[in-house]
This record gives sequence, C-alpha cells and structure tokens, in this order.
Amino acid sequence: MNARTVRPRLRRLPLNIAAAVTVVVCLFPVYWMISTAFKPSKDIQSADPQLFPHTWTLDHFRRAVEADGFALFWRNSILVTLGAVLLALLVALGAAFAVARMRWKGRRQFMLMVFIAQMAPWESLIIPVYIISRDTDMLDRLPTLTLIYFMITLPFTIVVLRGFIGTIPPELEEAAQVDGCTRTGAFWRVAMPLLAPGLMATSLFGFITAWNEFAYANFLIIKQQDNRTLPVWLSSFQNTFGTDWGATMAASTLFALPALVIFLLLQRHVTSGFAAGAVKG
Repeated sequence: MNARTVRPRLRRLPLNIAAAVTVVVCLFPVYWMISTAFKPSKDIQSADPQLFPHTWTLDHFRRAVEADGFALFWRNSILVTLGAVLLALLVALGAAFAVARMRWKGRRQFMLMVFIAQMAPWESLIIPVYIISRDTDMLDRLPTLTLIYFMITLPFTIVVLRGFIGTIPPELEEAAQVDGCTRTGAFWRVAMPLLAPGLMATSLFGFITAWNEFAYANFLIIKQQDNRTLPVWLSSFQNTFGTDWGATMAASTLFALPALVIFLLLQRHVTSGFAAGAVKG
C-alpha cells in the first residue's frame, strides 16, 4: 500500500467516523425500543438498565395484539394512508406535468404557492381545520383524515414529480407522437416508466408521513373511538398504575414494521437512475 492510496483514506477517516457515529445515534433509540419489547417487565423497570436482554419474552407482543381495537385501528391506518398517497399521486402527477411540460400564465406563481404550502407548519392549522370540519359535519370521520393527509403530502409530491418530469427529455415523447401516439399516450407509454423512481420516492414519503401522523388523528377523531388510527392507539397502554412500557414498545415495534418493509421494497427503485432506464428501453 503506497502513499497515494493511504492519504485519501486518511482524509476520509474523519468523515467515516462521523458517519458511523451518526448512524449509531440515530439507530440506538430504535434498537432500545425493540430490545425493550422483548425484555420482561422486571428488567424494564430495573434501576440497572441492561443494554442486551438477558431473558427474552413475547408476552408484551401478545398483550399488544390482544388489546382492544388492534385489528380495527390497523385497518383504519391502512385505509387512510393508502387513500391519501394514491390521491396525492394522482393529483400531483397532473399538476407536475402541467408545470413541467406546458407554458401557461401563472405557472411560476402556482409553483410559488406550492412552495409556500410546503413550508407551512401543518400543526399551526389544526384549529382552522377543526373549525372547518366541525362546521361541515366532517368530525370523527376517516375521509376527513384522508383529505388532510392528502393536503399535507401534495405539495412535496408536486415538487418532486415536477423535478423528475423536467429531467426527462421531451424528445422521447415527441418521437412517440411522430410514431402515432397522442400527447397523453406518449406520456403514459414513454415518460411514466421513467418516472418510477420519482413515484416510489414520493409514495414512500407520503406513506411515512400519513402513517406516523398523530396530532390530527387525535384532535379530529373525538367521539368515534373506532375511527382512530394506530398512532393514537399507541397511547392507550396506560392505566391507573402508569404506562405499560413493555406493551407500548411491542406495539411501537409492530407499528414500525409496515414502513420498514415498504422502505426495503422501494429503496432499490428510489435510488436507481431513471435515466439509465431510458437507455435500457
């Protein structure tokens, strides 16, 4: 090993160490949640915390699965999340195409409004949303949460898809139109396959955002407890004696699994180059 190869590695060493420390700091809470879910209650409440469980148990997972509303709240979260993501993709795809491919008056102002909506803290809109939902008799309903999550994820989805559409050469669609395709047909047959990474990335963002949202689900679903979602359900593992941390951590582990599975399934498509897909045909 000569000096030419050693020096670059030494320069990268601080960055590698910083990256490793960042990964450990970010993943340790997740590890602690999972390990706590498998620890017996006496070890969880011990004054001497154990980094690794010495005794493993599945009792906490059993209590979480057998808790009231487990299956019902899972169904609610899945319906609301998938509905919001699909609706956001459908609307954002048309808006992004219009902004990236067409020239019309007010296009820049439209994108400015989208950026402003993206920067707005959605928590500050809880009270206006509550008043509107109350006046329109939309409280305690799952479609209300679906529309709210759709509005939260829509600006980001438009921005990302606009960027992806803008990088696809329009000549590809023009060539398809020369061959007899309509403008819409050329977009669906040529541009849509190249948009797969953008669709995957925005779907992943929208799913995680809607799946984890707590404030609106807790604030707008007041009377109809059966319409609550999983993040609100996680707060139910409390009694007069305090919080059941074992069941809470087990339920949180189960709650995190869908997002983790979807990320693992989509990461290859998200990171793959869509330009390479055009070359591969």
